[in-house]
Amino acid sequence: MAEAEPARGSAPATEPLVVMRGKWISLRTLVPGDLEHLSEWADDPHVEKMVGSEFLHAYKHQYDKDPSFYEAVLNDPTQVVFMIEAHQGWDKPVGLIRLFNVHVVEGYAYIEAIVADQKALKRGFGVHACRLISYYGMDVLGLRRIEAKVYEYNALSINTLKRNNCVQEGVLRKAAYHDGRYWDVFVFGILKEELEELRRRDKYL
Repeated sequence: MAEAEPARGSAPATEPLVVMRGKWISLRTLVPGDLEHLSEWADDPHVEKMVGSEFLHAYKHQYDKDPSFYEAVLNDPTQVVFMIEAHQGWDKPVGLIRLFNVHVVEGYAYIEAIVADQKALKRGFGVHACRLISYYGMDVLGLRRIEAKVYEYNALSINTLKRNNCVQEGVLRKAAYHDGRYWDVFVFGILKEELEELRRRDKYL
């Protein structure tokens, strides 16, 4: 069973705080030293193609990789950002996951997962991280609905969402442009009762 801990505590902001811990990975808070990882991932063409992260884009282009990005993220009430730490075999984060455009009153948010380390792909880390942060969103933020968008060619992310009980709700036709052509963007969603059912039958956390 995953263990949820408060996102904010007495620990200094420069020290990472583990927020959720599962069998294979942990989710921890962002610290200033993580900007080095964000810089690397923001320059990775594979991450750009597969995720197209607005978060990394903002760090690279709007903030020009300035350290002030850390404080901006920390003080943004509309998003929650966690680093993904694998328990064995890695000495640095394998990626990040976040809830963004959080609407607490209406009870919904969007989710974005980035497994940036190529060696960490196809190990279930993305699936695991999505579940942990979704449980966090439901338990701590009171979310009743979480949405996600994924490029039609990103089979790994599509599989991750389906394995996490997410339902494809629509298609944004030809909404993305990569490699000289337009691609569809699939829209997925999951409701609180579906998350609760997923947690009831969850066995690997």
